[in-house]
Amino acid sequence: MPPSKDARTKLLDAALAVIRGKGFAATSVDELCQAAGVTKGAFFHHFHTKEELGVAAARHFGEMAAGLFAAAPYQSVADPCERLLGYVDFRTAMIAGEIPEYTCLLGTMVQEAYATHPAIREACEREMIGHAMTIEPVITAILARQGRSDVDPASLASHIQGVLQGAFILAKATGDARVAADSLGHLRRYLTLLFEPQPQRETLA
Repeated sequence: MPPSKDARTKLLDAALAVIRGKGFAATSVDELCQAAGVTKGAFFHHFHTKEELGVAAARHFGEMAAGLFAAAPYQSVADPCERLLGYVDFRTAMIAGEIPEYTCLLGTMVQEAYATHPAIREACEREMIGHAMTIEPVITAILARQGRSDVDPASLASHIQGVLQGAFILAKATGDARVAADSLGHLRRYLTLLFEPQPQRETLA
C-alpha cells in the first residue's frame, strides 16, 4: 500500500489539475484546499502566497514529467532519428481525454502570469526549456551521424517545444484535441524531411 501523501503534495497535485482546468488567476486558495482535501491553515503553513504555490507547482509538474518521459518507450530506441520521432509519437499519444488532462500546466500559467508574476514566469521557463533540452542530445547525435552542422540542436529543441505549446493553445481555442494531434503530425513530417538521408552525388572523374 503506497504511503499517504502529505498536505503539501496534495496541494501541488490539486494545483496541477485545477489550474490546468481554470487557469492560475481564476483558481482560488479555497478551491485548491477543497480539491486537495486540506485546510486553509495547511495551505498557508506550506505556502505564503498563491504565487509561491505556482512556482512550486511548476517544479512539481516538471518532476512528474521528467519521470514520465524517462520511462517512455522511445528512450530505448538505438537510432537517434527514430528516437526523436518516437518522442513526437509519444507526445501525440498523450493527447487524449479532456483538455486539462493533456495540456501543459507550464504553458497555461505562463500565458497568464508572465508579466504579473515574474517568479512564476522564471519557474515555467526553467521547466519548459529544461524539458526541451532533454532532446537536444538526440538531435546532436542525428547531426553527428549525418555529418551536418546546418542545424542548431538547442534551437530546434526549443522549436519543438513551441509547436507543442501552440498545439495546446489551438486545442483550447477549438475545443478539439484533433487539431493538436494534427499539429504534431505536421511536426513529425517536418522532422522526417529535415533528417531524411540525402542521396550522395556522384563526382565526375
